[in-house]
Amino acid sequence: MAKTISATDVVRKFSDVLNSIKYKGNHFIILRGGKPVASITPVEKPIKEKTLGELKELLKKLPRLGDEAERFEKDLKAIIKHQPLMPEKD
Repeated sequence: MAKTISATDVVRKFSDVLNSIKYKGNHFIILRGGKPVASITPVEKPIKEKTLGELKELLKKLPRLGDEAERFEKDLKAIIKHQPLMPEKD
């Protein structure tokens, strides 16, 4: 369902309106003088949020590292081992 918004409010809140359209899929009817003059709708479908329950299936779809996995693991361990400590006061 479309939301109505005045032309003045669109100008003031343009970034918020665009984010609402992009991420929530909202549709806006712009009013001038109380009458509809334009509409703004998403070009694409909004990004569907994922739940933790969907994580397991998502991880199954990721490509495997294959032969590089062991080298990658060693690199990660070396990075962790040589990571400088943070100052205690920060």
